[in-house]
Amino acid sequence: SLAGQMANSSAPWIGCAYLFLQSTCKTIILPSLYESSQKRPSVFKALKLALADSTGSMNGVDMLKVHCSHPHLIVQLKFCKQENCRRFLQSYREGVLQESLQNHLQLSLAMSAVPLEMELKAGSEHLDSMLKDEDRCLECIYREKPDRLRDEEITKLEECLKRLIVHQSINNTTALKDCASLNSPSLPGPSQGNSLSPQVTFTFQGQEFANRTLTPDDHQKFAKLVSKKWKQVGRSLQKNCRALRDPVIDNLALEYDREGLYEQAYQLLLRFRQSEGKAATIARLIAALEENGLISLAEELLGLHSNEDCS
Repeated sequence: SLAGQMANSSAPWIGCAYLFLQSTCKTIILPSLYESSQKRPSVFKALKLALADSTGSMNGVDMLKVHCSHPHLIVQLKFCKQENCRRFLQSYREGVLQESLQNHLQLSLAMSAVPLEMELKAGSEHLDSMLKDEDRCLECIYREKPDRLRDEEITKLEECLKRLIVHQSINNTTALKDCASLNSPSLPGPSQGNSLSPQVTFTFQGQEFANRTLTPDDHQKFAKLVSKKWKQVGRSLQKNCRALRDPVIDNLALEYDREGLYEQAYQLLLRFRQSEGKAATIARLIAALEENGLISLAEELLGLHSNEDCS
């Protein structure tokens, strides 16, 4: 019946698959690396980032458990959306996932190379033999429902990775600032070249405003009100801000995907303020907002929305 079909169509699409990984290098034994508590977070991070590359999102696929079954590392995957699963299958079929995982493992384990062989199974079906028939693969994965919740070990690793990412982003920006201050000793007065010293006033909509460094209050207003357009504003700021060069903005979108738009916008402006210091001025932000048609947000930041609007 039609009603039955409609009820089904609203049911979430959930499927499960197993990814078998084996290193083709005799000296690298993935399950042993994963069994070592020092190396486990690095292997997990590489898996997580490669899977995010393949689905286009940090939560496109969930790892439920990682089994060590010498010589294989077997990752149990859960997909919650058909399009994520489709992207994953394309990435797997084209060898993109394999290349991405090899790179991430090499980086996070600090090894010269980690060559891999991969197999994909859903239940008793070997999907490698039918990768050209994407719909059939999707069907096999959809038929397999997850038989478990996420393993506690994985939850712990997820938390650990989140802290690491946040910690790294803080450290990287301070490291960048330290390097910058070493390179350019700040000289007093105009000898620095006027191009570096921020303009004193700027014009917006025919009115002149004093230029100032961005404040925490500006920062919060921006994050609250910019909504979906934060990326476009980021691209405008990127033109003369090294800390926002590609792929920083896309990485922020992935890292804070789960936290939503406010956090993504907040982190964007945080990078800008940390890297630019006093040069992170209201004039630069207003110019970026103007460029993207965000006039009312610009007015809000300049205090042009008087209280009578609210009454």
